[in-house]
Amino acid sequence: MQRFWQVDASRGLALIFMLVSNFVTDLQYFKGYSSFGNVWFAFAQLTAFMFIFLVGFSLVLSYNRAAKENKANFVKYLKRGLWIFGLGLLITFVSYLFIGADYIRWGVLHLIGVSIILAYPFLKAKPVWPAVMGLLFIVAGWIAGQVTLTTNWLLPVGFTTTSFSSVDYFPLLPWFGVALLGICFAKACYSNINNLQTSKPKFKPLCWLGRHSLLIYLLHQPIFLALLLLI
Repeated sequence: MQRFWQVDASRGLALIFMLVSNFVTDLQYFKGYSSFGNVWFAFAQLTAFMFIFLVGFSLVLSYNRAAKENKANFVKYLKRGLWIFGLGLLITFVSYLFIGADYIRWGVLHLIGVSIILAYPFLKAKPVWPAVMGLLFIVAGWIAGQVTLTTNWLLPVGFTTTSFSSVDYFPLLPWFGVALLGICFAKACYSNINNLQTSKPKFKPLCWLGRHSLLIYLLHQPIFLALLLLI
């Protein structure tokens, strides 16, 4: 299968940012590191935006490629989304064992898994619809952040309680909106995207990281924790 090296390289760069951000988070949580807190928070948000935006962008490439082969059906994206969401549940279980109260209830894999499923109608729509809905989700996410509830049942949506605490939290509001913006951008630019395939691949190490981002994501925290134990 022919790949877009620009997308793989961008994902690889986002992965490097994620590794740096998560290692700093581990230092904060396990070693009490507290310098430049606002800077690292902004860096983490930027990294998450890049990753989730690329999820939406890549969904358009996948859909258009599958459509040419008459394989762009909902079941494909349902299975993929459930697979990623299942990996998120595994992260939930493992983080509960090692972290306890601050375990990951709804992290980035939960978000990506559900986003793949929810994004399907937008893959067939004109770019204006994912753009409008993406902005609405982001604004709604800001509003949800100002509200606190007494129940955790709406954590996946974006409503938290005053006692909520987690080392990783990516609710649908606003982050699904970021994936929708990625869909909008890819659909709006698709007439030029086909030209990317014919260009000579560059930044091969970044491309390799981008192609194996899920595996690296699943393995990086055990490696980081082992390093911290050695320290």
